[in-house]
Amino acid sequence: MFTNFFKKFKNFLWPEIYENNRINLFERSPFIKNFFYQRKNFAYLRTLGDIIFLILIILGLFGPQEKDRNIMLFLSWGVWWTSVILSWFFLGRMWCALCPFPGLARLLQNLKLSFFKNPPKFLKDKGIHLATFLFFLIIYLESTTSLTSSPRYTSFFLISIVLMAAFFGLLYREYAWCRYICPLGRITGVAATMALIEFRPDYRICKTCKEVLCKKGTPNIRPCPVYLGAVAVQNNLNCFICGHCLILCPHNSPAVYLRHPLKEIILNKGKGITCAYVIPFLIGSQLARFLMEKDFFHNWANTLAISPNILFTLLFFWFSMVIIVISKLAASFFRVIEDPILGKFNLTIAILIPFAFTGELIYRSKYFLENIGDFFPTLARQFRIEFFFKWGFTVPEKFIKLWSFSLLNLSLLGSLYLIFYFYYKDFEREIPFKRYLHFVGIVFALYLSYYVLIFISK
Repeated sequence: MFTNFFKKFKNFLWPEIYENNRINLFERSPFIKNFFYQRKNFAYLRTLGDIIFLILIILGLFGPQEKDRNIMLFLSWGVWWTSVILSWFFLGRMWCALCPFPGLARLLQNLKLSFFKNPPKFLKDKGIHLATFLFFLIIYLESTTSLTSSPRYTSFFLISIVLMAAFFGLLYREYAWCRYICPLGRITGVAATMALIEFRPDYRICKTCKEVLCKKGTPNIRPCPVYLGAVAVQNNLNCFICGHCLILCPHNSPAVYLRHPLKEIILNKGKGITCAYVIPFLIGSQLARFLMEKDFFHNWANTLAISPNILFTLLFFWFSMVIIVISKLAASFFRVIEDPILGKFNLTIAILIPFAFTGELIYRSKYFLENIGDFFPTLARQFRIEFFFKWGFTVPEKFIKLWSFSLLNLSLLGSLYLIFYFYYKDFEREIPFKRYLHFVGIVFALYLSYYVLIFISK
């Protein structure tokens, strides 16, 4: 009895990632399967999202411009941002399937007001760099301008993304913006490597398929909106989990699976330019943003006689460069940086992924918890509904710190788990553990950095 229990417990802790060790949610839940196969469900959700999005923009443009008299700021930067980041861990890139940004582009294409060209090679090759740059530009503007405290500027920001998506929709077929350029889509794709679910085909069935309708489409049904098709989905980076290819596949090959949340990180091992730069810059931006909230940050700026924005910029790039240099040095010390099948990889980047995305969740949820108590009073001030004034409250600072501390510890456990999994299972203890110790040191150093900046510094 105990032997069987420990065997199951060991398999839970150290699952065989390379085996088909996952749960088919379509087989377990008819409700989930029907939800994906009934395409009107996604249409309803997208329409609802488009309406809410339009209302937010109108409130920002024409509503009160004081921060405490317009709910669109909290709904945009508190609810929307935080919900997107939470979705990374549970739904992968499914948020992108419901995103309102390509709504205008979708409308123009439905009206046949598009050239419907194929995306050029330049976009496929260089789009990743532009998307990464745009994402960190958003973070920079958010941190150094009045963007998050101005309803009108926030609306202009949202409209600019809609117009850029519409421009690409006019030129190219389907969702070229979403696949190659969208900054939120790019970061969501990288974060989706930690998701609990994945959308995958049965590759054995796909090998025998000659029609490949999921990628080509039919005369009546468009192909995959991001040029993949289920047959080409091998990771969570680009697939929206929109289920569009389900109605195209005559063989019932694709399905949604519940999986080990670190499976994809273990398989990829920090491979790819996206991870190599997104992770260090994301961590660097978080450390700089947490530091910017402290009183001594502004004292430093005054002492150095430079503006807080310049100091933030310097710290942002300093922290990011330090992470990049450390990751490369650690990888070279490990001495195994290439796999015959996988190619070049960087274990340091893979091990730091839990910190990068959990750190972003800590930052966004902190803003959400600090401001949610003023939502109804703001609503009351904006629409003169006196009744809502008494619904105001304050989330205790101790609860916010406890929540942040819990998330930070989860990221620590995730990173340590990856180190020991690589040692015990992936490399099967062929590499001495002393060559993993620097990974442990980096993880604890980063943990302490977050801890000091979030909980101790004033």
